[in-house]
Amino acid sequence: MTRGVSVAGAIAALLLLVMAGPAGATSRIKDLANIEGVRQNQLIGYGLVVGLNGTGDTLNNIPFTKQSLQAMLERMGVNIRGATIRTGNVAAVMVTANLPPFGTQGTRIDVTVSALGDSKSLQGGTLLVTPLLGADGNVYAVAQGSLSIGGFAAEGNAASITKGVPTVGRIANGAIIEREIEFALNRLPNVRLALRNADFTTAKRIAAAVNDFLGTKTAEPVDPSTVQLSIPSEFKGNVVALLTEIEQLQVDPDLSAKIIIDERSGIIVMGRDVRVATVAVAQGNLTVSISEGAVVSQPNPLSQGRTVVRPSTRIGVQEDGKKLALVRDGVSLQQLVDGLNNLGIGPRDLIGILQAIKAAGAIEADIEVM
Repeated sequence: MTRGVSVAGAIAALLLLVMAGPAGATSRIKDLANIEGVRQNQLIGYGLVVGLNGTGDTLNNIPFTKQSLQAMLERMGVNIRGATIRTGNVAAVMVTANLPPFGTQGTRIDVTVSALGDSKSLQGGTLLVTPLLGADGNVYAVAQGSLSIGGFAAEGNAASITKGVPTVGRIANGAIIEREIEFALNRLPNVRLALRNADFTTAKRIAAAVNDFLGTKTAEPVDPSTVQLSIPSEFKGNVVALLTEIEQLQVDPDLSAKIIIDERSGIIVMGRDVRVATVAVAQGNLTVSISEGAVVSQPNPLSQGRTVVRPSTRIGVQEDGKKLALVRDGVSLQQLVDGLNNLGIGPRDLIGILQAIKAAGAIEADIEVM
């Protein structure tokens, strides 16, 4: 067998090994932190999809679909207790959605519908009225509508084809919000900014930027992921106006030196602050080739022997040695990548080299393997 890396994989890895950006690149506070309390809430519900073209649940195999169908018909005055139901046009589904912050009654939101039983496809189906519950058990929205499917499935007696996932669909604006979550933002005495990437330096810089803008010390970093902001007197009762000004301020975020490795796909992502001490690197590829054949052995004339076929195996071993490269102290990310690429190293070999450099204590970064 031959150990190597595909050209497409190498190109993909090299595209990801670009610099994260020049030092001193700034970002808006809006892109670095969230306003605590301004968040989405997840909703979930159980319902039925009808109108399927024989691709629904098998009622004899999926008892909860049969029970749900019976209960729904009884609520509509149709009694089918004890009757045999044979239909393949109904499927039990789970309905999920995200309730946006400050969502008001009557506003519509998108929902995702996923098959729960052995339905083959939800194409052409219609979701019946389904209450969507929050984590507290209260109903916050009601969903209903025709499904849009991104895949399809078709089969015959001897072949079948499936594209995408036909058992998951989506209904755009398929749910109506029935209950609001009260959150009086304008009456808050203080606001907390939650950093998306916790860091002491970034939190301090955000607080300093806010204080410089307001001209008073109102922002204070509480921990690496939180900056607390006391509402100034001129913005009392109008927190929205204050946040509108603050979220546009530019801050230079500080990032820790980190290398992310996905061994399954061979993807490597390095931060801009990765530094390497003086170290020598050598890499070689071992190629083992095995060829199988057959040799026919014929007996001599009049020997009364038999013709025999014997297996024949040829094994060859070739080692492609690369030269030893010296990586000098304090090199940047670009210099490190250029040096390793000059050795002709592929993405998967680069993973092993980075881990070996880290084990030698010569790399100033955290390596996280996904």
